[in-house]
Amino acid sequence: MSNFTPIRDIGEREQQIFRLLVEQYIQEGTPVGSRTLSKMPGVTVSAASVRNVLGDLEELGLLAAPHTSAGRVPTCDGFRLFVDTMLEVQPLVGQELDLLKGKLTPDQDDKSLVQHASNYLSRFTNMAGLVTLPKRGATIFRQIEFLPLSEKRVLVILVVNEKNVQNRILTLDRDYKSDELQKMANFLNHQYAGKDLEAVRDMVRTELDKTQADMNNQMSQMVAMAGRVFDNDDQQESEEVIVAGQTNLMNFSELSDMQNMRDLFDAFSHQRDMYHVLERCISAEGVQIFIGQESGYDLLDMCSLVTSSYEVNGEVLGILGVVGPTRMAYDRVVPVVDVTSKLLSAALNSSS
Repeated sequence: MSNFTPIRDIGEREQQIFRLLVEQYIQEGTPVGSRTLSKMPGVTVSAASVRNVLGDLEELGLLAAPHTSAGRVPTCDGFRLFVDTMLEVQPLVGQELDLLKGKLTPDQDDKSLVQHASNYLSRFTNMAGLVTLPKRGATIFRQIEFLPLSEKRVLVILVVNEKNVQNRILTLDRDYKSDELQKMANFLNHQYAGKDLEAVRDMVRTELDKTQADMNNQMSQMVAMAGRVFDNDDQQESEEVIVAGQTNLMNFSELSDMQNMRDLFDAFSHQRDMYHVLERCISAEGVQIFIGQESGYDLLDMCSLVTSSYEVNGEVLGILGVVGPTRMAYDRVVPVVDVTSKLLSAALNSSS
């Protein structure tokens, strides 16, 4: 956003015409021309004068003129100016609010609450809803055991925190004897027990990046086994973004061509990338709006992302949000995201 224009640099008439154009484009999704704007209530200048204003706004980088039309559309910088200085949020009331309160009740488990929240975000915005599952504090690696199975398979028994036991099966490149697996378990327990699981992953990845020449064969096998175990765990953790309503995005013409849809569905399928995008919002307060490239995720460059965190006892447990086109109705989406985060927080507080 290096060419961003402060609102003070735009006159009142230009602001009025710019705001009308953005609101019209959000509603209709098609380029807006000077003749259309000149006929709107409150506009007292001719179509020619409006055309001049649009030209000036285009030079400022706030509007663009598609090749196929004489009308203009807002750029990402234009939407940012609109959101930051002109947006009037509509409060969520009545039936919609009652319905959400009825769905987010404390008598449910975490995953059910998150699923309801994601469905609600999608349903009431007609876009894609995303919610990360609650992350209640650090996950501490306690102990690991390996049991040999048939056909080169090994049962992994992983203990995290105090009593959380996770079982998974790995298929390896050869059969391992019980004493080999015991040595590996002893090594991993000695090296990593008591450490945060996220830190363990980072340490294992660092070891895996070292050349095989730097370690003997037995050590190499142990680190490789650790990589298999914790990468497998990472894949499970990456599936902690509950997404609803991706297909809603096909209803927006600017996103509906085949390549755009491929990119978007690719984005939603890369759960770990999407999780990292949402995770950036953990330290932010209130509703955050990312327009186009501001999300830092190339596959969402044509979209906007509206997010908020939810918490229990003052600790942020996760992020929720809505993904849609840059011309989303921000005045409606922002309160939906805000209220959903507050009600999800309240339900989790009551159930904890």
